[in-house]
Amino acid sequence: MTHIDAGSELDPVHPVNPPASEGPVAVRATGSAGTLPAATGLTSAEVAERIARGEVNDVPVRSSRSTAEIVRGNVFTRFNAIIGVLWIIMLFVAPIQDSLFGFVIIANTGIGIIQELRAKKTLDGLAVIGEAKPTVRRDGVAAEISTSQIVLGDVIELGPGDKVVVDGEVAEADSLEVDESLLTGEADPVLKKPGDVMMSGSFVVAGGGAFTATKVGREAYAAQLAEEASRFTLVHSELRSGISTILKYVTWMMIPTAIGLIISQMVVKDNDFKNSVARTVGGIVPMIPEGLVLLTSVAFAIGVIRLGRKQCLVQELPAIEGLARVDVVCLDKTGTLTEGGMDVTELRALGGTDEAYVRQVLGALGESDPRPNASLQAIKDKYPDEAEWRVQESLPFSSARKYSGASFSDGTGENSTWLLGAPDVLLPPGDPHLAEIDDLNAQGLRVLLLARATGSELTDPQVGSGATATALVVLEQRLRPDAGETLAYFADQDVAAKVISGDNAVSVGAVAGKLGLPGAENTIDARQLPKDQAEMAAVLDSNAVFGRVTPQQKRDMVAALQSKGHTVAMTGDGVNDVLALKDADIGVSMGSGSEATRAVAQIVLLNNSFATLPSVVAEGRRVIGNITRVATLFLTKTVYSVLLAIMVVCSQVEYPFLPRHLTLLSTLTIGIPAFFLALAPNKERAKPHFVRRVMRYAIPSGVIAAVATFTTYLLARSHYSGPDALAAETSAATLTLFLVSMWVLAIIARPYTWWRIALVATMGAGFLLVLAVPWLQHFFALKLIGTTMPWTAVGIAVAAAALLEGSWRWVGRKWPA
Repeated sequence: MTHIDAGSELDPVHPVNPPASEGPVAVRATGSAGTLPAATGLTSAEVAERIARGEVNDVPVRSSRSTAEIVRGNVFTRFNAIIGVLWIIMLFVAPIQDSLFGFVIIANTGIGIIQELRAKKTLDGLAVIGEAKPTVRRDGVAAEISTSQIVLGDVIELGPGDKVVVDGEVAEADSLEVDESLLTGEADPVLKKPGDVMMSGSFVVAGGGAFTATKVGREAYAAQLAEEASRFTLVHSELRSGISTILKYVTWMMIPTAIGLIISQMVVKDNDFKNSVARTVGGIVPMIPEGLVLLTSVAFAIGVIRLGRKQCLVQELPAIEGLARVDVVCLDKTGTLTEGGMDVTELRALGGTDEAYVRQVLGALGESDPRPNASLQAIKDKYPDEAEWRVQESLPFSSARKYSGASFSDGTGENSTWLLGAPDVLLPPGDPHLAEIDDLNAQGLRVLLLARATGSELTDPQVGSGATATALVVLEQRLRPDAGETLAYFADQDVAAKVISGDNAVSVGAVAGKLGLPGAENTIDARQLPKDQAEMAAVLDSNAVFGRVTPQQKRDMVAALQSKGHTVAMTGDGVNDVLALKDADIGVSMGSGSEATRAVAQIVLLNNSFATLPSVVAEGRRVIGNITRVATLFLTKTVYSVLLAIMVVCSQVEYPFLPRHLTLLSTLTIGIPAFFLALAPNKERAKPHFVRRVMRYAIPSGVIAAVATFTTYLLARSHYSGPDALAAETSAATLTLFLVSMWVLAIIARPYTWWRIALVATMGAGFLLVLAVPWLQHFFALKLIGTTMPWTAVGIAVAAAALLEGSWRWVGRKWPA
């Protein structure tokens, strides 16, 4: 379609010249550019020279932390430092069994590093698959290269949906419209002409062209922003910040308590020095919920690995958590509920127009756009251009306009201007053809109107006024076979699905109805939506299908839903979805989507399967729900450890436990069970207020455990006497604390399944084994003496268990989640 002044044939999509030595070839570009020479790009020698000078786009955009950062992040923690010092002390003053907690920390840290390295490998591999590949001209040939290989002076081609990856200057423009709202906040697209500045971080909404890179690497406008947005983030989430808050409070409680315990055990009590040190350390170590941080990191890392196996790239790790909290998911119809391709099923000529002539016009329109969207591509495939009309001006499709167009000269001297787009946009209200179109839309078909414009410039917003309706093009959309099941999953999980599309509302509703979406029969034309945010939110809450939505409206609708307290996920693959994806709590892009949507989305479905989304939601719910569960276990231990230390200080008695006792209890009632519980399936939607929800159970549980244990200890002190009394007192107190901790575990493990029951039973059997096997008794310094005190310890534990049941039920009623 493009007129070429010289004799060489060029690819209409990638029009480039032969190498410079053969002389430039002028290419007539359509639209706003006029006639200008097409840039051939740099030569291989020039590229090598620029690379040698360091003029390369070397911004280290990463999907994950570096190996060194992972090791540092897992090893050099505040609590590892505390435990490390205590461990070194214990290695000098006590038997090896009292130093077991140090080996456990080494193992835990190693597990954390290995799991995160596995997650890094998965993320980095997926990031390469999903990486944007800009088309760059070099040696007169257009080819896709990695963003990091762009050098200063490269000529980079652009089309709809392409992201501007470096700063530059427009070299060619064919009705090139660029959205800079992510940088400037201005919503209206900017029409670019040769010589205009292109800023990295903007993206193309319509038309095409090419620009020359003038700033690369860290000098580019949005380079630092892009680097930060693409970096593996482990901390910015409610879960991680909640755990940080808890650890801060624990530190405040731990420091004065530990100081008091040290003074009590080493100054006030006239005991053996080494034994006093061992019991002091035994009181300090369990105050630290060190495994909680590890388990959270491991759960997130395993979530990334599981999703990676399903070709799901998590660009920001907290997105797993965010999607678990989602209660509204906004779906773009095209590319999400339907597959990208379409088929022309019918052509209806209107007003007695010759159908053969209409086919000629459609063929010319199809050939006029070197980067057709799915609808125009279907028309192009159905009606190939045989007339070879000359394009005088073209207007690419824009989601905001809802139509495209072109002006032609047919070779006989007759000029004509044609528009192709949404019938209800191009036709005035009440037009008799609209009823016919509504019937087709009600069948779920997509209908485009071919109209002949009269004498207006294509760029004139009023070009459609007075246009003559010439034909209807009926297209059938291909439904995704798994879309119905996915919508049913969301309905089952109490996640409201909202279909938001730029297409005709009736047509969108018919498609959603075929997929079984509740409320699909009630469709809303977005042009009738109220402007007020509160009123818009009310309409959105009570309806599920919206058509004729503009890109800016999509953004407004996301904001309106968020204003009602909803956590909103937005899916999409087109450039018209970018703004909404950016503003949504979670943006989900298809891997085949535009470069711009993949850049702003937190989650990219590389397999382009909408059916992957339930897996992402389920993974998020598993991580958050289970971490909330097991956090109660860890913090119950912290609470009872602090309270036991306080009661020991106030009573001026020996601390009842050695480190080996609490290492055994922590392993059987917290460490091993928490690992399995954290990886178990969990479909409960994540709820807010993590700290409050965990502490409302951990505090009463810890208090009950501490009081019951200390009561047993005091009774045992009055019951036993002699040189071995302290060992017997410790054993009785350990029995009570173990049984109470096991009951907390039994409560948290609900609802029971066979493996949960087996888990609890196995942990109980492990403790019985220690009590029954002589060498284990000696290793852990546990031996129950007599029958009176052991049964008293059991009785106190039973009473504590009853208190636990009552307190958990009361808390659940008093402060519901």
